[in-house]
Amino acid sequence: MKNLFSSLLLFLFSCFLLSAAKPIRILVITGGHGYKVEQFNQMLESLGPQISWKVMELPGAYEMFNPENRNSYDVLVFYHMWQKITDEQAKVFTECIENGKPVVALHHSICAYDGWPGYWDIIGGKYFHSVTTYKGKEYQPCSYIHDLHFGVKVVNPRHPVTKGVKDFEIFDETYKGYYVEEGVTPLLTTDEPSSTSVIGWSKKFGKSKIVVLQSGHDAPTFENPTFRKLLRQAVLWVNK
Repeated sequence: MKNLFSSLLLFLFSCFLLSAAKPIRILVITGGHGYKVEQFNQMLESLGPQISWKVMELPGAYEMFNPENRNSYDVLVFYHMWQKITDEQAKVFTECIENGKPVVALHHSICAYDGWPGYWDIIGGKYFHSVTTYKGKEYQPCSYIHDLHFGVKVVNPRHPVTKGVKDFEIFDETYKGYYVEEGVTPLLTTDEPSSTSVIGWSKKFGKSKIVVLQSGHDAPTFENPTFRKLLRQAVLWVNK
């Protein structure tokens, strides 16, 4: 009996180790905006063996939101600026995330879906391309500036996404005037006048954790070790 019990404990411990070693599978959704593919993929590879990744482009990637495909990945990473979506696609997309698929949204993904406020609710933000009234407030078209050096401040260094990250400098594109949902948890801010102050946040949508990092335009950001750390920790946190 003692040997049987020991064997059972060893089996359970082995299962635990195998489970712990299994990588987090991220599905990166792209489309609607060009980017430096090689450098972006190098950033994904730098996340380490604990995180595996696959990139799919919209509109073909819509099929991955269907119930039969949801078990093939653990975390969605948005790096798209797609606009077209049918009512049925929007329903399936929303249900996928609402029912437990977490999201890390990067940069121009907050510019996506000008005509679908449901998406703005999912990620908790929106870059407006034209005058838009939302939740009783009129927003003017947002603005952007490429290739700026600016400082980023960490709001709460104890948050799992920003743990171990100190205030840092980045060379990236700024967005100004975008909507940020009330009630999100700010993670990163900036004093750069060409930017909205909150440039990183977390929130919940249904059963899922959401993290938005506004930075991520080009190769200098993809290669920034602090941004890579934030991305990695965001993926790990939303998956818990």
